[in-house]
Amino acid sequence: MRAVVTVLAVWCAGLGAAAQFGKISVLFEALGAQYSGASAVALGLIVSIVGIIGLVFGTTAGLFVARIGPRRAMVAALVMGAAMSGVQSVGLTYGAMIASRVVEGVSHLAIVVVGPTVIAGLAAERFRGLAMTLWSSFFGVTYAVLALLAPPLIAAYGTGAVFVAHAVWMAAMGICLWGLLPRDPLAPKIAQAGIFRQHVAIYASPRLSAPAMGFFCYTFLYVAVLTLVPPDVPLAQRALTAAGMPLISIAVSLTLGVWLLSRMSAVRLVQWGYLIAVPGFVVLALFWGRGMGMVAGALWVSAALGVVQGASFASIPELNQSAQSRAQAAGAIAQLGNLGTTTGTPVLAALLLGAGPWGLALVAGLACALGIVLHSVQARRRARMI
Repeated sequence: MRAVVTVLAVWCAGLGAAAQFGKISVLFEALGAQYSGASAVALGLIVSIVGIIGLVFGTTAGLFVARIGPRRAMVAALVMGAAMSGVQSVGLTYGAMIASRVVEGVSHLAIVVVGPTVIAGLAAERFRGLAMTLWSSFFGVTYAVLALLAPPLIAAYGTGAVFVAHAVWMAAMGICLWGLLPRDPLAPKIAQAGIFRQHVAIYASPRLSAPAMGFFCYTFLYVAVLTLVPPDVPLAQRALTAAGMPLISIAVSLTLGVWLLSRMSAVRLVQWGYLIAVPGFVVLALFWGRGMGMVAGALWVSAALGVVQGASFASIPELNQSAQSRAQAAGAIAQLGNLGTTTGTPVLAALLLGAGPWGLALVAGLACALGIVLHSVQARRRARMI
């Protein structure tokens, strides 16, 4: 029971990490008014700079966590995140806000590296697929909760209340996990190496890099689809599409995805998820702008990619046995995941504008094929190393 409670508490910490993005998303219009002299790019930087930290330092964070221990890293990250939200609640200048978001980027990165590592170690083998899939849902759940709770909170108490609520949540999770997480073992002796050598070592390993390489294709597609599809759905079905896409992704991942993980390897399920997503993109292109047909295509794609999401995190403990290697693999996922979210939306938006829905569907299909091929190549490399 303690392990179950601890896994749920770590997942709740993940909700707080996702809210480091989500709180700015729900306040974006208000921040635009607060920083009225800032350009659109400058405002966008308030959101994206948290992910940029992960893009640059993802694999390095995995090694750092392995060195200092997951309990210290997680609690320190939560305290750091609580402090930054508390500071942001008073209203900062643009420069101070950016500085606080850089610190939040460090906090966010530590949580998303420690989270799957700790959960994989705590969950019994028969429930590990469920636990890892639950972890993978933290972004979707957070955005759904914020969409429901943030507007009335802002209406009642103002924009600062969102920052205060987030600070309280992060602090509470820090206190809970300080008591729940097992004490850190003695720090392993990890050979010091430059950042470049660390990256080479991780991406040269088919066990460490395979989950991240497959996950890159997922994040390249998923965030872009959530962003680009709803605005082109007819108004009558737009709300259904916008709410339904993340919800069906989470629901399928936690039900069908978990059931399939008990019957096949996580790597194979990632490949099947990508394969099943391809016809969904074809349906999207066929019915683009045409009501329920487009809704069906959007939900199909979201459901298939939801399976990929959960199985990608489940592949970390499947391929890596030690806490150190799992932390490194999680760091690589954080790095390539941020690369996918950063590049996917602008690339697919340009294709949609220049080549239309079929151009988007073609490149999405190629991204799915790439996800399948990368896992196949890495599997052959692993087989040669045995």
